[in-house]
Amino acid sequence: IDVRLCDIGAQIEEVMESHTVEINGKEYPVKCCRNLNGHSIDPYRIHAGKSVPIVKGGVETKMEEGEYYAIETFGTTGRGYVIEDGECSHYMKNYDVGHVPLRLPRSKQLLGTIDRNFGTLAFCKRYLDRIGETRYGMALKNLCDNGIVQPYPPLCDIKGSYVAQYEHTILLKPSSGVEVLTRGDDY
Repeated sequence: IDVRLCDIGAQIEEVMESHTVEINGKEYPVKCCRNLNGHSIDPYRIHAGKSVPIVKGGVETKMEEGEYYAIETFGTTGRGYVIEDGECSHYMKNYDVGHVPLRLPRSKQLLGTIDRNFGTLAFCKRYLDRIGETRYGMALKNLCDNGIVQPYPPLCDIKGSYVAQYEHTILLKPSSGVEVLTRGDDY
């Protein structure tokens, strides 16, 4: 509580980049993916207002009591910077979107399906398939083009590199400090 987000990023970078990884007999330095970060979480809003960097620098905003965070780390054997590349399969309805008039009836129908089944939580094409949606490609594109749904395409570093992500969700409690909500038997 009362920790500056930029200080968290500096600590994450120091720890991650002090390590190497051996893959197929070759040792690689671990680099942080500088353009990815963790974030605060609100009810039905996975990516809420505050960003938690994984490198030094950034804003001096403080974490506050009662807040939830996804502390995410992304390490790579590449250059430490990812770009969007490949066919998109993951999506999420934008939390702040108001009413947007849609002209395509199929887009309106698909939006209703998304609202009923996922709300503002992330979903993938496979989930749409499982609930019986078919031939939704054009309607989904229309929802993305209108800013109603956000696409999340694959993120890649340089060809041949390896990227890994680890994440824990925490709650900042006034009496006991930090509670790791995703702690399992393997932690």
